Amino acid sequence: MEILDRYGISPELAWVSALLAGVIAIAGAALAFTERVYWGFLWRYFWGPVHADADGADCYVYRTDEGEMVGQGGPNGGLFDGCTDGAYEATAFVAEPGYTVVSTLGYITVLVFMLGGVYLLFRNTDFSPYRQFFVALVPFMLFGGALRTVEDAFVAALDANTTPALEFPASALLISPFIYFTVFGIATTSFFLTKSLERRELTDTYTYPLGAIGVGVLASTVGYLLYLAQTTDYIAFDPTVAGTILGLATVSAVAVYIGAERFWPVANAATGVVGLVVIWGHAVDGFANVLANDWTQVWNLGVSYSPKHPFNEFIIDTTATLQGGDEIAGVYVGEAWPFALVKLAIPLVIVALFDEEFFDESPRFAIMLLGAIIAVGLGPGTRDMLRFTFGI
Repeated sequence: MEILDRYGISPELAWVSALLAGVIAIAGAALAFTERVYWGFLWRYFWGPVHADADGADCYVYRTDEGEMVGQGGPNGGLFDGCTDGAYEATAFVAEPGYTVVSTLGYITVLVFMLGGVYLLFRNTDFSPYRQFFVALVPFMLFGGALRTVEDAFVAALDANTTPALEFPASALLISPFIYFTVFGIATTSFFLTKSLERRELTDTYTYPLGAIGVGVLASTVGYLLYLAQTTDYIAFDPTVAGTILGLATVSAVAVYIGAERFWPVANAATGVVGLVVIWGHAVDGFANVLANDWTQVWNLGVSYSPKHPFNEFIIDTTATLQGGDEIAGVYVGEAWPFALVKLAIPLVIVALFDEEFFDESPRFAIMLLGAIIAVGLGPGTRDMLRFTFGI
C-alpha cells in the first residue's frame, strides 16, 4: 500500500492492472505456445472439463498428431482409445469432467484474487446491518446450486436425444467456475437495486427485499426443475431425498453449534448465528455427498454418483482401505461417511478464527470472507442434493 501511495496509484487501479496483465500474459502464452499452454494446460485442466461436463461426455481428447479433438459419449459421439494419456502413441491431452489437483489450485488462486477485487469494489459500500446482509445472501447461494442442477438437466436432455434449452458454449455460464460469476452478477445487481430502494426510502432496510429477490430466483429455478420432472421422462423427483439431507444437515449443524457453545464457547463468540449458517451450509454438502455416493439404492432413482473432486475421492479411498470395504462389523455403512464429519469439523474451526476484534475492525471484510466460505460449500452441496432429488 505504501508503494501505491508513493506513486499515486489507487488499489483499484492496481488490481485492474494486475488482472489485465495476467489475462494478456496468459493469452499471449497461449498464442505463442498453443499446444503446450492452451491445449496442455488451459484446455486440459479448465475449458476442456467444462466442455465435457456440458456435453455429458466421459472425456474429450486432443490428439496432437492429428490436431483434432475427439470425445467419448455426449453429442459428439466417437469412441477412441480411452481417457488416459498413456492410451495414445503420440502426445494426447485428456480433459474429463470434474476437478483435478491442478484445476483446484487454479480456482483457489483465482478465488483469492477475485475476493480482493470484490473487497475493493465494495470497500466504501455500507453493508450494515452486516449479519442480516449475510442471511439475505443465503438464498442466492442456494440459487447457485439449483442453477447448476438446471445444466445437469440439460445434459440429461442430451442423453435422451432431446435438445436442451441451452447448449454449449452458452451453457458454460452454468458450470463451475463460470457459474460463480453468473450468480455474483445477479446477486450484485440485486444488491445495488435494493440499496437504491433504501436510499429512496421505499424500504426501511435493503436486506429484506434483497433476500426476497434471492428467494424469488431460487423458487423460479427449482420450479423449472419441477416443471421438467412433470413434463419429461428423463427427470424424476423424490422430495424425501432433499428432506433427508436437509434434516440431517440441520440437526447435525445445530448439535455441533450447541456443543461448541458448551465446550468451546470462543468458537461462536464473534459470529453467532452466522457461524451456525456456515456450518449448516457445509453440512448440506457433506450429507449430500455421503447419501449420493453410498445410499442411492434407498430411493431407487436409477442413478449412481461418483466423486468429482480429488478431496472427496481421497476420503472415500482412504475409508475403504482402513475399513477394508464398505462395512463395519458386517454392517453396511458405505465409504463416504467421514466426509460429513469433515464438513462439520472444518467449518467450525474456520468460524472460530473470526474473533470479535476482527469483526469490530473489519466487519465488511469479515462478512465477505464468511460469504465466500459458505458459498464454496452450500453451492456445490445444493447442486448435489438437487441432482439426487431429481435423479439426474
